[in-house]
Amino acid sequence: MRRSALRGLTEGARGFGPGPLFNQILPLLMSSTLEDQERHLLVKVIDRVLYKLDDMVRPYCHKILVVIEPLLIDEDYFARVEGREIISNLAKAAGLATMIATMRPDIDHADEYVRNTTARAFAVVASALGIPALLLFLRAVCQSKKSWQARHTGIKIVQQIAMLLGCAVLPHLKQLVDIIAHGLQDEQQKVRTITALALAALAEAAMPYGIEAFDTVLRPLWKGICEHRGKGLAAFLKAIGYIIPLMDAEHANYYTREVMIILIREFSTPDEEMKKIVLKVVKQCVATEGVEPSYIREDILPPFFRNFWVVRMALDRRNYRQLVDTTVEIANKVGGADIIGRIVEDLKDASEPYRKMVMETIDKVIGNLGVADIDSRLEEQIIDGIVYAFQEQTSDDTTVMLNGFGTVVNSLGPRVKPYLPQIAGIIRWRLNTPSARVRQQAADLIARIAVVMKQCGEEQMMGHLGLFLYEYLGEEYPEVLGSILGAMKAIVNVIGMTKMTPPIKDLLPRLTPILKNRHEKVQENCIDLVGRIADRGAELAPPREWNRICFDLLELLKAQKKAIRRATVNTFGYIAKAIGPHDVLSTLLGLAYVFYLFITVGFVFKKKMILLLLLVLLLFVVSLFFILPPKRLQGCSTI
Repeated sequence: MRRSALRGLTEGARGFGPGPLFNQILPLLMSSTLEDQERHLLVKVIDRVLYKLDDMVRPYCHKILVVIEPLLIDEDYFARVEGREIISNLAKAAGLATMIATMRPDIDHADEYVRNTTARAFAVVASALGIPALLLFLRAVCQSKKSWQARHTGIKIVQQIAMLLGCAVLPHLKQLVDIIAHGLQDEQQKVRTITALALAALAEAAMPYGIEAFDTVLRPLWKGICEHRGKGLAAFLKAIGYIIPLMDAEHANYYTREVMIILIREFSTPDEEMKKIVLKVVKQCVATEGVEPSYIREDILPPFFRNFWVVRMALDRRNYRQLVDTTVEIANKVGGADIIGRIVEDLKDASEPYRKMVMETIDKVIGNLGVADIDSRLEEQIIDGIVYAFQEQTSDDTTVMLNGFGTVVNSLGPRVKPYLPQIAGIIRWRLNTPSARVRQQAADLIARIAVVMKQCGEEQMMGHLGLFLYEYLGEEYPEVLGSILGAMKAIVNVIGMTKMTPPIKDLLPRLTPILKNRHEKVQENCIDLVGRIADRGAELAPPREWNRICFDLLELLKAQKKAIRRATVNTFGYIAKAIGPHDVLSTLLGLAYVFYLFITVGFVFKKKMILLLLLVLLLFVVSLFFILPPKRLQGCSTI
């Protein structure tokens, strides 16, 4: 019905005329109760209608823009995309002259909200019709003597064009920079600030090219950095931070040393926004070729850690992320040991968010750089710290700690052998606690470090952990049970089938009833474990047990999750390889007979959709008969 209505509106658009159409559609689009799907359908209607109406839409441009422009600053990403799509199609239908004439009064509007949406709309028009078409207009607006609001909006249009089009601004970069360069010395503080932000956006879009285009603004930028404070300084620092990476090594080193004096002064600022920008600029300067590690180590690191590595930074998520990224970038320049040595003791801090921030930083530094420069003393401190941090977790989000623990242990490899008895003891103790969350963490940790235990020759320890996990296969919490199965799978993969304790012939009957569990994590890990046993150690279990498993696996072919269905089909193949295809085929043929009965019922009740789905399932099962591998093992039961 929707399709036919859309087709009717599209085909009759020119007959209906723009008035009746937009007078009905636009009020609906402004409804406060509009849902995402409904908005999407209305956007599709407007798109089709605009295409058909073409230049007939010109008298209604303002009405359409009033409704659509607020979508450009909507919190929902898809709403913003749909708003840009409509304005783009409107610009193509109405033409540049009409769009400029319609939006020109809003450029120096008293309300900043209107100016903001107008700037974004003009950026979309530039995207649709090309930047060259707007250059003359932008030059006139940015040099307006009549009102500073017009200059502000014109420069903001350039900023939005850079953010929207990215590297597509490169052919016009010099012209765009020249158009807004005078704004750095404007009498209005807001104009100077938006000019610096626009230059930052242009430099970010052009990276790593285009330094020649910024030659004319380097001196005014540097002067502004020396003169400004607060938000103005933040904008100028942001601009210079994006321009420095475009320079050659010699100039980058010079400008970094000069700007770092200002940055170090601002390390102690209480302004959260300034902190984020300072961190970003430090990261960009440090990453630039030509900046010496010795300079960073001696001049930047002491005040950097003194001012930024404090508990308060871990409580603001955006500061947290920027601080971790900047610290990792510094580590890439000066080496991991220097950075880790300064923060490793903070793994024992009283604040859990701060411990997580330290752990994530160590995780990324070691993941990037390895442990070659970490001596035995620092290694001992790291292990001691991560064990403490792991044990002291209280929040439900354990990913950071598990990732960090796994990265450190796997990177250290055989060097971690002296600490494995302590780690295994902690795991066993935590598996025996009343808290489900703690048991799950312990099982997940086994899965992360099983490979390293093998490297260290601790097969006996893994065998003990396997027995310990076997005793917990009756776990009542599905999330915990899934983690226990994942840990057993990791041990089986590493230790092999013949050395596994408990023996496979005892383990497999315990796994069979777990296949009936409806929880996705349990299903996936259990099927993977059974499939691994069928692939590598099928002869260690009797054929009768494999027949039982085949019946339990049938239900899992209907699982919602694709990974579970794929693992189930693979496991059928492994079992057929182990016991011969005949027993597996008898099970599947029994299922096919049930499908046949359902199809008969479908014919009787004429349920066409059900019939179609059942036919597809039947074809899927029949196709299995041809792709299952032939019988390989002798002496297996056959039909």
